[in-house]
Amino acid sequence: MRIGYARAIEEDLDCHKQQALFKEFGCEAIYIESHSSPKLRDELDRMLTATKPGDHIIVMKLHVLADSTRHLVDLVEALEEKAAFLYAVEEQIDTTKGPSFSFLEITKAIADFQSDSISAKTKAGLTEAKQKGMHAGRPRKPDANVKKAIEMYKSKSHSLAEIKEQTGISKSTLYRYLEN
Repeated sequence: MRIGYARAIEEDLDCHKQQALFKEFGCEAIYIESHSSPKLRDELDRMLTATKPGDHIIVMKLHVLADSTRHLVDLVEALEEKAAFLYAVEEQIDTTKGPSFSFLEITKAIADFQSDSISAKTKAGLTEAKQKGMHAGRPRKPDANVKKAIEMYKSKSHSLAEIKEQTGISKSTLYRYLEN
């Protein structure tokens, strides 16, 4: 039996692309997580419980299935124990081929997987921070200091070193504010 497993990822938040892929591959059963959380994976657990020998698990990318290299290894081992197979479409990983992968293919797939994992976690963290009203990057200088630095600069009676010492505004930051 072909089984599709989907989870919301940055490039497919509503899982429509993954569902279309499952239709294309003729999946008879589909398990879709209702969220993107890596902690609570009820559908993954249900899928693993229902998996029988000879089943083929289809995922769009390895990152959909697992959130870390260790997690991926654990899942692949669990599938091997059940004599089931994994096919990751984008990475073109097909465990029905057996151990015929070249070391280069394996290394590339793992590097891509780790990159996807890190990227997804970073994007999720930035989104969460944004929702809490936080902003990425260096904090802005207080407006009062910027105004004081600009006034000091325009008065032409202070050196850039004096301006920085009194306001904490560097030369490059001052010039950036002056351009705007």
